[in-house]
Amino acid sequence: MSLDELLAIGMILTFMLLLLGGVPVGIGIATAGFVFGWMGFGDFLFNLSPARIYGVVTKYEFLAIPLFVYMGVMLEKSRVAEDMLDVVGRLSGSLHGGMALALIVVGVLMGASTGIVGATVVTLTLLTMPILLKRGYDPGVSAGAICASGTLGQIIPPSLVLILLADIMAESVGTLFAASLLPGLMLALLYSAYILGLGVLRPAMLPPIPKEERQDVRGVALLAAAIKALAPPLLLIGGVLGSIIGGLAAPTEAAGVGAVLAIVVAAIYGRLTLRMIWEAGEGTLRISSMIFFILIAAQVFSIAFRGLDGEALVKDMLALTPGGETGALIFLMVLLFVLGFFLEWIEISYIALPLLLPFFKEAGVDMVWLAALVALNLQTSFLTPPFGWALFFLKGVAPPEVTTKAIYLGVLPFIAIQLVALAILFNVPGLALWLPAAIGW
Repeated sequence: MSLDELLAIGMILTFMLLLLGGVPVGIGIATAGFVFGWMGFGDFLFNLSPARIYGVVTKYEFLAIPLFVYMGVMLEKSRVAEDMLDVVGRLSGSLHGGMALALIVVGVLMGASTGIVGATVVTLTLLTMPILLKRGYDPGVSAGAICASGTLGQIIPPSLVLILLADIMAESVGTLFAASLLPGLMLALLYSAYILGLGVLRPAMLPPIPKEERQDVRGVALLAAAIKALAPPLLLIGGVLGSIIGGLAAPTEAAGVGAVLAIVVAAIYGRLTLRMIWEAGEGTLRISSMIFFILIAAQVFSIAFRGLDGEALVKDMLALTPGGETGALIFLMVLLFVLGFFLEWIEISYIALPLLLPFFKEAGVDMVWLAALVALNLQTSFLTPPFGWALFFLKGVAPPEVTTKAIYLGVLPFIAIQLVALAILFNVPGLALWLPAAIGW
């Protein structure tokens, strides 16, 4: 093994140690890249980095990131989820697990309109956890349903994960949006099937809404409430996704329209204020700055790793994997799943993926299908203990009686469901490839 390859391995290990030591991701990845890159090929690293960084900050497609973030933050602050959850819960009637099913539905709608896991999980926890506990729901099941539904925005477009994967894999954002739509809906259906099955097998864990409460609003009044709560976000989602997938607008253009429509939706609900607009802008700046800082730092890491012949090292390692191309794909999926226990999705996307992708491109693996697999796999990183961020978000705002043990046990079935969905997509590539082919992407 050459000195450069030893430096490449040392760079990865150093970055992992910095993360475990509590160093912020962007600082850790830039430090490892600069130090080991300079040790490997000297000042030339500093000549290459500015051009790569300039390419990131001037990339037109990345304008969609702050616009989609703004759309999500504005919808979260206008309490759209609160109205949707109440209506869908009442529509479920006497069904055991009806409120948990409402969580899944709202998770799909919020995911398709916000794509911000932290905001969705915190919102759903604050709105629903006290109500679910008051109605006799098992704390673990409640926590699992909230975390699982709150993370659907990472696979259901428009998703920041898919926007960044499009850049990493050199595919169009619209193609990846189309490819991930059916797998995301499939995952939501599997969640719903689990809730229904649990309601039959363990009805005491998922009691229905009391009859007297359902009778407060019903008939025409319930229909009117459903239209008011569901129509504006559904129209927004349909307009944004439809224009992108249908080829009528670029993702950046559709994101701009979505940001404006989010303000309109807040106004329709009568909740638009100057303070809300200011807070939405502040939240967008904070989230977008974090994403772009990591993107820029990752460029330094990538240049250093390639300069140290890290790609050849990875290619040789994958070539030794038993089972050929299929074995290498399984290895990649297992690696991403394991990394999800310790790292966040953006770290995995810009560290692990660029190291492994060249092998799969040379092997002729369909990048669109692979992107859908990766996006579905990355979603598990939000739920897997001990560092699943959705678990942290929920625990931070959950009532004191919801223990960490209950949260961890509650998410385990949903992690298993995600792995089942991943296995289905792995064996049925058409789930990801059919829609892009049907619309001509």
